[in-house]
Amino acid sequence: MSLSAPKIESLLEETRHILVNTSSREKALEKVSVMLEGEVPYYHWVGFYLVDESGENLILGPYVGDPTDHKKIAFGKGVCGQVAVSETSRIIQDVSMEENYLSCSSNVRSEVVFPIMKQGRFVAELDIDSHDLSPFSDHDTELLEGICEQLEAVF
Repeated sequence: MSLSAPKIESLLEETRHILVNTSSREKALEKVSVMLEGEVPYYHWVGFYLVDESGENLILGPYVGDPTDHKKIAFGKGVCGQVAVSETSRIIQDVSMEENYLSCSSNVRSEVVFPIMKQGRFVAELDIDSHDLSPFSDHDTELLEGICEQLEAVF
């Protein structure tokens, strides 16, 4: 089920193509969400949270998947809020083991959240939920870190 090196390179290239050929940040984030959810079978919800003007909350941006009630998340709250504070990625292979977990759906079994930085400042994050238990590997980290590095250009 793990991503292959050619698949990672293909998805990174597709991300580059999206960013070069898309005029708005909103559309670029939407297209990346659609691409990831469509191309990786265990990515069931893919979306972005952006830092609000106060610098203390995350606001839901473009996403693909089931609707969520989590449209605004305070820094420090849940996995997404923890990533906002730590500015480091989190990989949760089993969300039932996470004390500070904000459940979007009873189907979610695992989650990854990767920060997006702009000139050393946290500006957004990529959040992915899976209905599978422990699906994420180092290949996902390689892919998602590469995508987040590319997305710095749209912030």
